[in-house]
Amino acid sequence: MSQSCRLLFGFIVSGIGWIGIIIATATNDWVVTCKYGMHTCKKMHELEAQGLWADCVISTEIYHCIALTQILTLPAYVQTARALMIIASILGLPAMSLVLVAMPCVKLGNETADTKHKRAVLGGVLLLLMSLCGIVSTVWFPIGAHHEKGLMSFGFSLYAGWMGCVLCLLGGSIMACCSGGDPSAQLPENHFYYSKHSGAASPIPPANNHAKSAHV
Repeated sequence: MSQSCRLLFGFIVSGIGWIGIIIATATNDWVVTCKYGMHTCKKMHELEAQGLWADCVISTEIYHCIALTQILTLPAYVQTARALMIIASILGLPAMSLVLVAMPCVKLGNETADTKHKRAVLGGVLLLLMSLCGIVSTVWFPIGAHHEKGLMSFGFSLYAGWMGCVLCLLGGSIMACCSGGDPSAQLPENHFYYSKHSGAASPIPPANNHAKSAHV
C-alpha cells in the first residue's frame, strides 16, 4: 500500500473514531443497571440507563432522566470518565488537523516531505492518547456501575465509545508508524564526483549521473 493510501485510510478511520468518541461523550446510554430481574425492575421503576451526565429511569410507562449536576457528590468513576472523555474529544481537533495537513494533496508553502512526516507522527501520537483516554473510561465506567448498582447490560453509548477507541487506535498506529515513505523510492538529490581535470568536487544532478560518471 502506497504512502498516500495509508495516510488517507488512517485519516478516514481516525475521523470515524473521533465521531464515535464524541457520540459516547454526549449521550447517556452507557449502561443499564438493576439489582433485580429485568421484569421486576420495570414494574418497580428501578431499571436505569446510566451515563456521564444523567441517570434515566426506564419502565413500561415512563422514561425520565435526572441530570447529574452535583459534581462533588458523584462517584469517582463517573468524574474520571467524564474528564477523560472530554480530553479525548478535545484532543481530536488538533490531531485531525495535523493529520489533514500531512496529506500529500495538501501543500503549505515550500514544506518538505520530512515536515509532513513529523506532522503525521504527532497527529498519530495524539490519536493514540485519545484512544487511551477512551479505553480507560469505557472500561472503568461499567465496572464501577456494576459494583455500585448492579450491571444488567451495556448501552449504545458504550459500544460507540469502544468503536471510536479501536478506530482511533488503528488510525493513530498507522500515522505514527506507517506514514513514512518507501526509503528505496527516495533517491538522493545530489551526488559529488571528483574530476581529474578540475581537481575539485562538484555536485551533479541525479539525471546526469550516468553521463558524468564516465569522466571520473
